[in-house]
Amino acid sequence: MNAISLATIHIGDELPPLTLPAINRTTLALFAGASGDHNAIHIDTDYARKAGMPDVFAHGMLSMAYLGRLLTQWVDQRQLREFGVRFLGITHLGHQVTCTGKVVDKFEVDGERRIRLHIQTTSQYGDIKILGDAVIAL
Repeated sequence: MNAISLATIHIGDELPPLTLPAINRTTLALFAGASGDHNAIHIDTDYARKAGMPDVFAHGMLSMAYLGRLLTQWVDQRQLREFGVRFLGITHLGHQVTCTGKVVDKFEVDGERRIRLHIQTTSQYGDIKILGDAVIAL
C-alpha cells in the first residue's frame, strides 16, 4: 500500500494492474468453500453442461473479490467508502483475469477528501467481464 494524498492523485491516474493466474477448477472449489457459494454451475461439469454451458465457470463474486484485492493493495481497506460492480460476461476456465482502475473524479464529502475510480476486469482476450466504481477516502 502507498501513502496517497489528494495532491499526488490526478484524474486519469491508473492503479497498478493486478493479473491473476488462469481460472482453474481448484480456484473455483476453494472459492466455493471460502464463500459458501456451492452453486453447482460453478463446480459440477455435468450440471453446467445440462444448463447449456460448455463447462463450469467462475463465480461473479470471485472476480469482484479480485477487484477488492486491486483496491486494497493500493490503499488500506478502511479508506474504501463505496464499491459496486455490474457483471457483463462470464469468466470461463482458462481465462486470466486482469483488474484495472482509473481515477475519474476528486471531490469532498463532509470535509473528507475522496476520489472515484472506474474499475474493471478483463480476460486475456481483452473482453470486459466486470465494470464498476469505487470511492476512496484520502
